[in-house]
Amino acid sequence: MPSVSGSPRAGLLSLAATALLLAACGNIKSEPVSGQDVNDPRLFRRSTEASGGSILGDGGILFGGGKKGQSDNSGIGVNAFLWRSSLETLSFMPLSSADPFGGVIITDWYQPPASSGERFKATAYILGRQLRADGLKVAVYRQVLQGGQWVDAPVTPAVVTEIENKILAKAREMRAEVVKS
Repeated sequence: MPSVSGSPRAGLLSLAATALLLAACGNIKSEPVSGQDVNDPRLFRRSTEASGGSILGDGGILFGGGKKGQSDNSGIGVNAFLWRSSLETLSFMPLSSADPFGGVIITDWYQPPASSGERFKATAYILGRQLRADGLKVAVYRQVLQGGQWVDAPVTPAVVTEIENKILAKAREMRAEVVKS
């Protein structure tokens, strides 16, 4: 039985896919990041000319900025103040994962020094690009040590609310500092 990869049909499909990929790159241009030395190639970002920064049109996946002419200082897909304040507020816990484009921060288990029989883990979700209370969701997980095994235990809702409020307050302070200067 002949191999599919060696057939003329597979070669045509491969050639067509390559042509489509190259054609898609035709609208991409490099432009200097504002306020930087235009002779430094490391400071160039890629943008798409035709669709205003999105490969899927308005509301699609953004690369580097919003519509043409709009400024995007963050370079990440979520609100920069919420992102930074979430990282700072949860910094007492070991960081397991952080995705600035998806807006997810996951900590590893943290065992408070005063309490040897319980441990906590948190996940912060930044849900949008605006600094709003509904743009943040925090999940806290708790386990207690029972018979040498870690067992899931309920978390008081007030703990989650307190962490969310601290993150929001710190984000507002950061924004106020930027607006002041």
